Amino acid sequence: MLRYFVTLIAVFGLPSAALAFERISERSAFVETVAGKDLKIPLYGLTINVEPNGAIAGKAMGFDITGSWAWDNGYFCRDMDWSGTPIEYNCQLVEVDGDRIRFTVDQGAGDDAVLRIR
Repeated sequence: MLRYFVTLIAVFGLPSAALAFERISERSAFVETVAGKDLKIPLYGLTINVEPNGAIAGKAMGFDITGSWAWDNGYFCRDMDWSGTPIEYNCQLVEVDGDRIRFTVDQGAGDDAVLRIR
């Protein structure tokens, strides 16, 4: 089920190639961008909150998401759990374009997901 969900986000997320994203390379800029805001993909019922203290909380497809994050050498590194299913640790490239934020796994070498900042 988790692979299906990740594949859905990668396939049906916003068309990232058409957007003008800028990299976020500093923790402070990342926190300023996401603190107190919801990161969403409404189509999947996905809402995530990334807190400045390193906590991650949210829901996807009606199930809870929990986790933690740290900033490491210009990358967002997170460990999460989705309804009892571990989502393995991964460091991700983060880019922003207005009210959109893109996370690309494997330090920018893998799949990406584009979320709305609300």
